[in-house]
Amino acid sequence: TSYLLIDANSGAVLVENNADNPLPPASLTKMMTSYIVSQEIKRGQIAENDPVLVSEKAWRMGGSKMFIRVGNQVPVIDLLRGVIIQSGNDASIALAEHVAGSEDAFADLMNAQAQRLGMTNSHFVNATGWPAENHYTTAHDLAILARAIIRDFPEHYDLYAQKEFTYNGITQHNRNLLLWR
Repeated sequence: TSYLLIDANSGAVLVENNADNPLPPASLTKMMTSYIVSQEIKRGQIAENDPVLVSEKAWRMGGSKMFIRVGNQVPVIDLLRGVIIQSGNDASIALAEHVAGSEDAFADLMNAQAQRLGMTNSHFVNATGWPAENHYTTAHDLAILARAIIRDFPEHYDLYAQKEFTYNGITQHNRNLLLWR
Protein backbone atom coordinates (compact mmCIF):
# COMPACT_ATOMS: atom_id res chain seq x y z
CA THR A 1 0.00 0.00 0.00
CA SER A 2 3.04 2.25 0.32
CA TYR A 3 6.45 2.40 -1.34
CA LEU A 4 9.25 4.74 -2.27
CA LEU A 5 12.23 4.14 -4.54
CA ILE A 6 15.02 6.71 -4.38
CA ASP A 7 18.50 7.17 -5.75
CA ALA A 8 20.64 6.46 -2.68
CA ASN A 9 23.32 8.98 -3.67
CA SER A 10 21.18 11.99 -4.53
CA GLY A 11 17.98 11.19 -2.67
CA ALA A 12 16.00 11.83 -5.85
CA VAL A 13 12.62 10.10 -5.83
CA LEU A 14 12.27 7.66 -8.72
CA VAL A 15 8.78 6.35 -7.93
CA GLU A 16 6.45 6.47 -4.95
CA ASN A 17 2.99 5.59 -3.75
CA ASN A 18 1.57 6.80 -0.43
CA ALA A 19 5.14 7.33 0.79
CA ASP A 20 4.03 9.49 3.74
CA ASN A 21 1.28 7.13 4.89
CA PRO A 22 2.11 5.91 8.44
CA LEU A 23 2.08 2.11 8.64
CA PRO A 24 3.36 -0.58 11.02
CA PRO A 25 6.97 -1.20 9.94
CA ALA A 26 7.26 -4.78 11.21
CA SER A 27 10.86 -5.98 10.91
CA LEU A 28 11.95 -2.85 9.05
CA THR A 29 12.07 -1.43 12.58
CA LYS A 30 15.35 -3.30 12.90
CA MET A 31 16.94 -0.79 10.55
CA MET A 32 16.70 1.76 13.37
CA THR A 33 17.81 -0.82 15.93
CA SER A 34 20.94 -1.52 13.89
CA TYR A 35 21.49 2.23 13.34
CA ILE A 36 21.49 2.90 17.09
CA VAL A 37 23.83 -0.03 17.81
CA SER A 38 26.25 1.02 15.04
CA GLN A 39 26.16 4.56 16.39
CA GLU A 40 27.01 3.39 19.90
CA ILE A 41 29.93 1.38 18.50
CA LYS A 42 31.20 4.37 16.53
CA ARG A 43 30.92 6.61 19.62
CA GLY A 44 32.95 4.10 21.65
CA GLN A 45 30.11 3.45 24.10
CA ILE A 46 30.18 -0.26 23.23
CA ALA A 47 32.58 -2.42 21.21
CA GLU A 48 31.89 -5.09 18.62
CA ASN A 49 33.47 -7.75 20.82
CA ASP A 50 31.71 -6.74 24.05
CA PRO A 51 29.81 -9.68 25.55
CA VAL A 52 26.06 -9.17 25.89
CA LEU A 53 24.23 -11.15 28.55
CA VAL A 54 21.05 -12.68 27.10
CA SER A 55 18.04 -11.96 29.30
CA GLU A 56 15.02 -14.18 29.70
CA LYS A 57 12.92 -11.53 27.92
CA ALA A 58 15.21 -11.64 24.86
CA TRP A 59 15.33 -15.45 24.88
CA ARG A 60 11.54 -15.81 25.18
CA MET A 61 10.70 -13.34 22.39
CA GLY A 62 8.66 -14.91 19.62
CA GLY A 63 8.88 -14.46 15.88
CA SER A 64 12.16 -14.50 13.97
CA LYS A 65 15.05 -15.71 16.09
CA MET A 66 18.81 -15.93 16.12
CA PHE A 67 18.41 -18.72 18.71
CA ILE A 68 20.49 -17.19 21.46
CA ARG A 69 20.21 -18.81 24.90
CA VAL A 70 19.23 -17.17 28.16
CA GLY A 71 22.22 -16.54 30.41
CA ASN A 72 24.76 -16.83 27.58
CA GLN A 73 27.03 -13.99 26.57
CA VAL A 74 27.07 -13.14 22.85
CA PRO A 75 29.39 -10.58 21.20
CA VAL A 76 27.73 -7.37 20.01
CA ILE A 77 28.80 -7.98 16.40
CA ASP A 78 27.18 -11.43 16.32
CA LEU A 79 23.95 -9.97 17.68
CA LEU A 80 24.13 -7.20 15.07
CA ARG A 81 24.47 -9.88 12.38
CA GLY A 82 21.51 -11.67 13.94
CA VAL A 83 19.43 -8.50 13.70
CA ILE A 84 20.42 -7.56 10.15
CA ILE A 85 20.77 -10.96 8.45
CA GLN A 86 18.37 -13.16 10.42
CA SER A 87 15.89 -10.49 11.57
CA GLY A 88 16.30 -11.88 15.08
CA ASN A 89 13.83 -10.47 17.56
CA ASP A 90 15.82 -12.08 20.36
CA ALA A 91 19.02 -10.37 19.18
CA SER A 92 17.22 -7.03 18.87
CA ILE A 93 16.01 -7.14 22.47
CA ALA A 94 19.38 -8.30 23.79
CA LEU A 95 21.10 -5.36 22.09
CA ALA A 96 18.42 -2.89 23.19
CA GLU A 97 18.85 -3.97 26.81
CA HIS A 98 22.64 -3.85 26.52
CA VAL A 99 22.68 -0.34 25.04
CA ALA A 100 19.91 1.31 27.06
CA GLY A 101 19.13 -0.96 30.02
CA SER A 102 15.64 -1.81 28.77
CA GLU A 103 13.74 -2.06 25.52
CA ASP A 104 11.53 0.88 26.56
CA ALA A 105 14.57 3.10 27.14
CA PHE A 106 15.98 1.94 23.79
CA ALA A 107 12.74 2.97 22.07
CA ASP A 108 13.29 6.46 23.50
CA LEU A 109 16.73 6.49 21.84
CA MET A 110 15.15 5.33 18.58
CA ASN A 111 12.59 8.14 18.65
CA ALA A 112 15.21 10.78 19.47
CA GLN A 113 17.40 9.58 16.61
CA ALA A 114 14.42 9.51 14.24
CA GLN A 115 13.79 13.18 15.01
CA ARG A 116 17.48 14.07 14.50
CA LEU A 117 17.38 12.38 11.09
CA GLY A 118 14.20 14.21 10.08
CA MET A 119 11.94 11.16 10.26
CA THR A 120 8.90 13.26 11.17
CA ASN A 121 6.23 10.57 10.66
CA SER A 122 7.73 7.79 12.78
CA HIS A 123 7.28 6.57 16.31
CA PHE A 124 8.87 3.46 17.80
CA VAL A 125 7.80 1.55 20.91
CA ASN A 126 10.06 -1.51 20.55
CA ALA A 127 13.30 -2.67 18.95
CA THR A 128 11.82 -5.54 16.94
CA GLY A 129 8.82 -4.26 15.02
CA TRP A 130 6.51 -6.53 16.98
CA PRO A 131 2.98 -5.18 16.46
CA ALA A 132 2.17 -2.49 19.02
CA GLU A 133 -0.09 0.50 19.32
CA ASN A 134 1.62 3.75 18.32
CA HIS A 135 4.48 1.94 16.50
CA TYR A 136 4.63 3.29 12.95
CA THR A 137 6.75 4.82 10.21
CA THR A 138 6.48 5.71 6.53
CA ALA A 139 8.25 4.63 3.36
CA HIS A 140 9.65 8.16 3.16
CA ASP A 141 11.08 8.01 6.68
CA LEU A 142 12.57 4.56 6.01
CA ALA A 143 14.31 5.97 2.93
CA ILE A 144 15.83 8.69 5.12
CA LEU A 145 17.01 6.00 7.52
CA ALA A 146 18.41 3.78 4.77
CA ARG A 147 20.47 6.66 3.37
CA ALA A 148 21.73 7.45 6.89
CA ILE A 149 22.82 3.84 7.45
CA ILE A 150 24.78 3.86 4.18
CA ARG A 151 26.29 7.29 4.86
CA ASP A 152 27.03 7.02 8.57
CA PHE A 153 28.11 3.40 8.99
CA PRO A 154 29.81 2.09 5.84
CA GLU A 155 31.78 -0.30 8.06
CA HIS A 156 28.56 -2.19 8.84
CA TYR A 157 26.70 -1.64 5.58
CA ASP A 158 28.11 -4.83 4.03
CA LEU A 159 26.26 -6.87 6.67
CA TYR A 160 23.02 -6.11 4.83
CA ALA A 161 24.32 -7.96 1.74
CA GLN A 162 25.40 -11.15 3.54
CA LYS A 163 23.22 -14.01 2.37
CA GLU A 164 23.50 -16.13 5.49
CA PHE A 165 24.75 -16.21 9.05
CA THR A 166 25.53 -19.21 11.22
CA TYR A 167 25.23 -18.95 14.97
CA ASN A 168 25.06 -21.75 17.51
CA GLY A 169 25.29 -24.30 14.69
CA ILE A 170 22.18 -22.90 12.99
CA THR A 171 22.54 -21.35 9.54
CA GLN A 172 19.81 -18.96 8.48
CA HIS A 173 19.45 -17.11 5.21
CA ASN A 174 18.96 -13.39 4.86
CA ARG A 175 15.28 -12.54 4.60
CA ASN A 176 15.93 -9.88 1.95
CA LEU A 177 14.72 -11.75 -1.13
CA LEU A 178 16.36 -9.21 -3.44
CA LEU A 179 19.74 -10.75 -2.54
CA TRP A 180 18.66 -14.01 -4.13
CA ARG A 181 17.56 -12.57 -7.51
